[in-house]
Amino acid sequence: MKGDRRGMFARASWGQDYHTIMRNRLDKLSKFLQEKVPDVEIKSMVDTGVLSDRAVAERSGLGFAGKNGFIINEDLGTWTYLGEMLVSIPFKPDDPVIDSCGDCNICVDRCPTGALVGDGQLNSQKCISFLTQTKGYLKDEYRYKIGNRLYGCDTCQQVCPRNRGINTEHDDIILEPETLKPRLVPLLKMSNKQFKENYGHLAGAWRGKKPIQRNAIIALAHFNEESAIPELKDVALTDPRPMIRGTAHWAIGQILGEEARPFVMSHYEHEIEEVQQEMIKGLETRRP
Repeated sequence: MKGDRRGMFARASWGQDYHTIMRNRLDKLSKFLQEKVPDVEIKSMVDTGVLSDRAVAERSGLGFAGKNGFIINEDLGTWTYLGEMLVSIPFKPDDPVIDSCGDCNICVDRCPTGALVGDGQLNSQKCISFLTQTKGYLKDEYRYKIGNRLYGCDTCQQVCPRNRGINTEHDDIILEPETLKPRLVPLLKMSNKQFKENYGHLAGAWRGKKPIQRNAIIALAHFNEESAIPELKDVALTDPRPMIRGTAHWAIGQILGEEARPFVMSHYEHEIEEVQQEMIKGLETRRP
């Protein structure tokens, strides 16, 4: 509905930061093992260790690497978080899962930017999940590809047949619809304090508010949201960050077309070169 457009965070940012959740779970397991084997040596890692999460998961028999690059588990599909625990207990090793995606190529075909190149390989520079987290100007060819995504992308998981019917509910992952799919306009001028209070507990907040705000501006252009023009103009004229001002000017030009020219050009000479480039680009580059 116009005037109430929303963005969205990918599932990896649903609820409490998954790094915290996984560390808490590993801590519980550590305490259990220490009670059973008092002299056990333990080292736990969540996305920050020297080991490759995917490689460890494959060797541990948790699943196989799919063409979308995710570990596919028989019961959980790709909707998993990975962490490792090294222990000095000589457990019998599990056998790796012998399975594959076979002829299925849906995720590769449906990737919005063609970032998946097959056999689980990824061109990260084209991946929307990566692009939404960058801090500079988003490249022109990807601005309308990200749609209303504020952080991350779930397309290659959403289309995976192995994820059909999977229950992703967990007691320690509390969903917050208003936070995970927030209104776009209020994001534009959100203070650092407000951002931390509202989104600081999400995994998607680790890069700060700047990429989120840039993506929100691009999403408003994606929606062609004319009702957001007053807020976009305010951001374009008052935000201290050139990248945000430039992206706002670009969005105004994309939404209003030639109607935006008087406003944009009246402020052109007062801007720095990088913002001027976005101002002209917004007026002269037509939306796809």
